[in-house]
Amino acid sequence: MRLYPRLSALFLSLLFVLAAAVPALASQPAENQITVLFTHDLHSHLLPAADETGTQYGGFARLKTVIDQQRRAFSDALLLDGGDFSMGSLFQTAYATSALELRAMGAMGYDVTTFGNHEYDYRSAGLAEMLQAAADSGDPVPAIVEANYLPPAAGEEGYGEEAQAVWDAFDAYGVASYVLLERGGVWYAVFGLTGEDSDACAPMSGMVLRDARETAQRIVDEATAACRQANGAEPVVICLSHSGTDGKGKGEDYELAREVEGIDLIVSGHTHTTLDQPIQVGDTYIVSAGEYGKNLGRITLNWDGSGVTLASYELLPIDAAVAEDPQLAAWIENAKEKVEEDYLSRYGLGFDQVLTDNPYAFDSVNTLYASQEESTLGSLMADAYRWAAEQAMGEPVDLAVTASGVIRESLPRGEITVSDVFNAASLGIGADGVPGYPLVSVYLDGKDLKTVLEIDASVSPLMTAARLYCSGAEYSFNTNRMLFNKVTDSALRRADGTLEPIREDRLYRIVTGLYCAQMLGEVESTSFGLLSVTPRTADGTAIPMEDIEDYIVHDSRGDEVKEWYAIASYLEQMGGEMDGRYAAPDGRKTVYSSWSPVELLRNANRFTVLAIAVVLVVAAAVVLIVLRLTGRLGRGGRGRSARGYSGYRGRRGGLRR
Repeated sequence: MRLYPRLSALFLSLLFVLAAAVPALASQPAENQITVLFTHDLHSHLLPAADETGTQYGGFARLKTVIDQQRRAFSDALLLDGGDFSMGSLFQTAYATSALELRAMGAMGYDVTTFGNHEYDYRSAGLAEMLQAAADSGDPVPAIVEANYLPPAAGEEGYGEEAQAVWDAFDAYGVASYVLLERGGVWYAVFGLTGEDSDACAPMSGMVLRDARETAQRIVDEATAACRQANGAEPVVICLSHSGTDGKGKGEDYELAREVEGIDLIVSGHTHTTLDQPIQVGDTYIVSAGEYGKNLGRITLNWDGSGVTLASYELLPIDAAVAEDPQLAAWIENAKEKVEEDYLSRYGLGFDQVLTDNPYAFDSVNTLYASQEESTLGSLMADAYRWAAEQAMGEPVDLAVTASGVIRESLPRGEITVSDVFNAASLGIGADGVPGYPLVSVYLDGKDLKTVLEIDASVSPLMTAARLYCSGAEYSFNTNRMLFNKVTDSALRRADGTLEPIREDRLYRIVTGLYCAQMLGEVESTSFGLLSVTPRTADGTAIPMEDIEDYIVHDSRGDEVKEWYAIASYLEQMGGEMDGRYAAPDGRKTVYSSWSPVELLRNANRFTVLAIAVVLVVAAAVVLIVLRLTGRLGRGGRGRSARGYSGYRGRRGGLRR
């Protein structure tokens, strides 16, 4: 009979437990699926562009069509961008006056973006003017978030009128470190971040870089607490990071995800990476969709109120198969006319004007970064710089140099237009305040000229943006040789094809773009202080890097010779057909790998001699140590008892004394 009371008690206990659990279960939010659409590194590519094969990709009017399709399928989706929305096409020439990029992004429905390093190409003044223009336009524009790359504040070193103008523009536009957004009952905290390499790529920004990981953790904690207090909800935390990964699980954004707690999703820009699948680091997902609007990324996540898990991920191609949104296409056509009127008219050129017909397939930009070999695309651009500088100055140029890091796109097969050329050499602004980096002409002594060639051989594997392409030189290097002594032969190639040895005690006139000239100052730090290049005047006086703009090349009218215009003029003077010399490499750079002792030691410089000396000293020391140890072991085996007895006697003798 006692069984029934016990069962009743057990039953009542279970009822009490269930009753207590029901409110707790009811308070837990049901799992949601959230969708984020994303891009990064759009680089002013409002119009479709063509790759080296002539295949079209991108274009904002096509991108909007796909965005609208996705939002019909995922009505609560966020649309985000990871920075570098500007600088990459002729539309950037209206950056400071019309803010075409932000207004076009507003028309596409972007919720939030951040700054990339190229938003500072027109320096802090240009950034401030662009933000004011966007705010004054009255058009819809995305929110901008930036947490750790900011102007100097009052009282900080570098603060002045320019810094205050940026702060005022931030206020006018509404730039913030983070924003809180709600979609479909889910709250989001979205913040912006800039990486160390991004900062290094913006030497004229005027901004101050705060530690990315410390700032990120502070913002995550602050934004999460603010959302809890204001909305009673845990937010999905999204970082728009212009830092990047290498696509293989490494890079600044990988470290960010590993070291900062509480980030659910990182939209990773800057490195132009395309991730076919997200990188998962702990509880954080990292996504990248590639550059220039080639894809719209879409990630769908399961959200349970405390963390996310992956539901689906896809990169949606933006190509010729996608129809253009007619309203945005018409807006872009009007913008083209504005660019022609305000910018191209000074050069007597049209946006879509054909400069030449090209039957050859040039290298892609990815190939330039991946390979040290000679490139017909790089050779063409270096030849154009040399030709344009000689035309402007009326004097011969010994060497012209460009680098992979300033070649933004390849030139397509088929008709090459003014727009195509500008896209390929679109960076920066000159001392005249006019868009486009100008050419610079300085002198280098023969020793430094050889160092420039050695940079290509030794430094560019460590920093692929420093791969060099020359006009006026012929050189070869062995990839197996000692670092900083890889070049085995070098000479100047004169206009008639003859080769002239480079004399270390002679000065040579060099032409390059302003950005490349500014980066000469980075050679020493990149090479661990072992290499340096000093620009000089015609009489050999060293030029301080802060004065390099005094050596910009001007034409007969006094206008700066822009890099892109040098290339366009060079192509135009070909008479409608690409010069046959660019059908294949012409031997100006030879790259090979050999372990032959002769090849390894030929023309050895101080680095190789020092390395050999170190190796010999270390080898000699090892041999001496081995011999000494071997000798001790041999003597110890033969005479241990005698030494031991002698020591014993010594100790006894001491006792006697």
